Amino acid sequence: MKRASRPCHVAGNGTLTGMRRLLSLGFLLTFTTTFASGPADFADPLVGTDGHGHAFPGALVPFGMVQLSPDTRTDTWDGSSGYHYSDRTILGFSHTHLSGTGVGCLGDIMLMPTVGDLALNEAGYSSPFSHKREVAKPGYYRVFLEKPKVTAELTATARAGFHRYTFPKSDHSRIVLDLLHGVSSEPKETYLKVVNGTTLTGYRKSGGWGGDRVAYFAIRFSRPFDLIEIEQDGALRPGAMEAKGKVKAAINYRTKAGEPILVKVGISATGMDGAMKNLDTEVPGWSFTAVRQAAEKKWNDVLGAVQIQSRDPKVRRTFYSNAYLSYVAPSLFNDVDGAYLGMDHKVHRAAKFQNYTTFSLWDTYRALHPLLTLTQPKRVADLTSSLLAEYRESGLHTTPIWPLWGNETWCMIGYHSVPVLVDAYVKGLLGPNAEAVYRAMRDTSMQNYNGLNTYRSLGYVASTAGGQATSKTIEYSVDDWCLARMASSLGHKEDADLYYQRAANYRNHFDRTTRFMRGRKANGAWRAPFDTRGLVGDEYTEADAWQYGFAVQHDIPGLISLYGGDAKFVQRMDEMFTMDSRINTNIPDITGLMGQYAQGNEQCHHQAYLYDYAGAPWKTQARVRKIMAAFYNDTPAGQIGNNDCGQMSAWYVFSALGFYPVNPANGVYAIGSPAVDQAKIRLDGGRSFTVVAENNGSKNPFVQSATLNGKPFNRCWIGHQEILKGGTLKLVMGPKPNKFWGAALSARPLPTMPAGFRYAALPTPSSDKPVALKLPIRVVCGEDDTIGNFVPDPKMIEGMTNRTDTHVDTSAPNAAPARVYQSERYGQDFTYRFPVPTGRAYTVRLHFAEVFGDVAGQRVENISINGRPVLTNFDPVVAAGGPNRAVVKEFADVRPGRNGQITIRIQAAKNSPDQNAKISAIEIL
Repeated sequence: MKRASRPCHVAGNGTLTGMRRLLSLGFLLTFTTTFASGPADFADPLVGTDGHGHAFPGALVPFGMVQLSPDTRTDTWDGSSGYHYSDRTILGFSHTHLSGTGVGCLGDIMLMPTVGDLALNEAGYSSPFSHKREVAKPGYYRVFLEKPKVTAELTATARAGFHRYTFPKSDHSRIVLDLLHGVSSEPKETYLKVVNGTTLTGYRKSGGWGGDRVAYFAIRFSRPFDLIEIEQDGALRPGAMEAKGKVKAAINYRTKAGEPILVKVGISATGMDGAMKNLDTEVPGWSFTAVRQAAEKKWNDVLGAVQIQSRDPKVRRTFYSNAYLSYVAPSLFNDVDGAYLGMDHKVHRAAKFQNYTTFSLWDTYRALHPLLTLTQPKRVADLTSSLLAEYRESGLHTTPIWPLWGNETWCMIGYHSVPVLVDAYVKGLLGPNAEAVYRAMRDTSMQNYNGLNTYRSLGYVASTAGGQATSKTIEYSVDDWCLARMASSLGHKEDADLYYQRAANYRNHFDRTTRFMRGRKANGAWRAPFDTRGLVGDEYTEADAWQYGFAVQHDIPGLISLYGGDAKFVQRMDEMFTMDSRINTNIPDITGLMGQYAQGNEQCHHQAYLYDYAGAPWKTQARVRKIMAAFYNDTPAGQIGNNDCGQMSAWYVFSALGFYPVNPANGVYAIGSPAVDQAKIRLDGGRSFTVVAENNGSKNPFVQSATLNGKPFNRCWIGHQEILKGGTLKLVMGPKPNKFWGAALSARPLPTMPAGFRYAALPTPSSDKPVALKLPIRVVCGEDDTIGNFVPDPKMIEGMTNRTDTHVDTSAPNAAPARVYQSERYGQDFTYRFPVPTGRAYTVRLHFAEVFGDVAGQRVENISINGRPVLTNFDPVVAAGGPNRAVVKEFADVRPGRNGQITIRIQAAKNSPDQNAKISAIEIL
């Protein structure tokens, strides 16, 4: 890009030389400054940045609004945080990031130091880097950028980022500001104003996950820039002091060797004035070291809520790295004066609480929020007040589902702000708004979105293709138990009775024939075909039938009874943990498989602890220890799946301490097997609670005996209130299980349904009799409902299905109804098998339409009938003459094979870019 012929020159001042000397001295002192040791020394922000962890390594304070971190990519699923450890190029340093999510967003206000000719495109300003010259610590990040030969350092306060760029000698040192840059967020409008020779303000409006939002900023530089060059809508604007549209800029300096340029950036969601106020209040001076030390102090204080001892340094690092990830989100979302942007997109001032956003509630209600009630109890009132404010301001008649920067993303299922609010209430942390909170939750539960209409009328969410109905019913049941608990405590007896009945709705999906939680249609019929390893994202949310077979968290005795009692329940659990890990639906969220148990996604997180409820706590001890050892470590790949705003880490923190909240809102923790030798939990009032694991080690995972405050302790659970009293829980560990400790009925976690509660009758079991299709056979491949004369194949469980409402041209001869082509069965290699009478020939028709792409050559497939190729390198787009058009291929004189079947095999061609072959329907006439 050409240099501007008349750039905007900014006058310097007489203190410039002295300022440079002071800043250079500050740079030299950086690497000799000694920082106090503490638990932050054992936390590594790089943990979870590789694989599918989706963490970022940059600088922030606990729960900070600013997450100042390097970006190495701006898209892809594994780039959801903006950084992936496998990358070798840094694009720049932006100020907002999501931690461990499965969707990318944010990445606002990106700066990048460069040296040389002006380049405002990504390829020009990005730089290679090496992990050998990269350092990440809580509150601090440093990396050497190889192309400009610049050392970049980052630290942060709650609402401001602080950069220190140490340049080589150059007349062309620059700091690029790219307001178009974002992580999976499209810029709608950006604005930049040059306030004076050291100050810029502006905003970035963007669209992305959850909707449109605005990030306002104020930037101050440590010395006046020599010139600033602004690009607006792709063209340089010489002399411009303001620009709106698609804006980038380069702030230019002449630098000496080793000279640092410091940059402070405040952000806000309320306006540029708010950003400036945040910046000047939180970082009034220019001591990078002081800000870094303050950030580290905050981290040591938060992480010091639990002080552990372990003879294994890897355990120490793994523990504190996971504790660190547990305190990244929710994120502060207000200004220093309390002003915040509400869900009504209005600025609310003089709030009496600290407002937060980034609640990944489907994940974090399980362990992250219960952990905060134990280690960050004073923060809980602000978190719950934020949820209540979002309910009031949104006008959606729902407590938040997954709120982000003033928007409701509607991500995931359930209304899981309810367990968070009720848990705070049960533990005395909710504050004075109990009745208002209850009314908000009750309102939420009485709406009709996301299957709640049939859930309320039928007692279950009626199954529809892609509706994730079984998962929704189970998770609504958890939430409703929480509502029942609070209604009962507040004296709303009729409501309590209603919600306890709804809490038992999970039973309406239990099929006694298959012994699985299954989908049921609105008429009560079981959804078929049923695949215990499939229907991922269809009947089940990011899981299969095995993983949701034990997803009940609130009524474990009731769940155990469905399986036939303790022994059969334990046997079924063992089967889940020890069977092969094959899943018929390809989805990246299902990771960390141990049999069909999936630690890499949250539905399973409580399930290893369920043995405690069935008289086999020694099996919980063995499973939990194995999960911790197999799926967690202190390396960048130390998270087995998406960290999900701290939930994956909170599971480890609890489990390493030796207990876990199976029911997230009843104040009871099931005991497992601690990974640490000793842990001291800091409590209010100067008290502490200590867990001691005597004789602990990798070969001693089993509890032999226990004492609480010196007295024999034979329960496999402990209450939250017991912990708050302080004291010591001592577990004596050994290499062999003590099958009697904690096994008695009286030693198990107490039942959670009311005494004398009567369950409704279970649904009629499914039939296990084989279903045969009758001639003429007409099968719709991607649906499980009849469409005209086309019926689903009740036996077909190979491949996956997909659906759309795209209009389809059905003018082809012998075409089926349009709805047949709006779905498909797809996979790399799958086969239909149809038993038919022998002794005669048949006509076979195969139906296709490409409704999920429009480019020829992307999905190429091979079709064979009874082992004989009939379509080779077949492309539905080419054959139909374009996308969204039906094509029918007919084959006459087809005779069944020796097995009395007509088999139709669909395979992706080896040269197909998309290795998913597809078919819409089959006829055998």
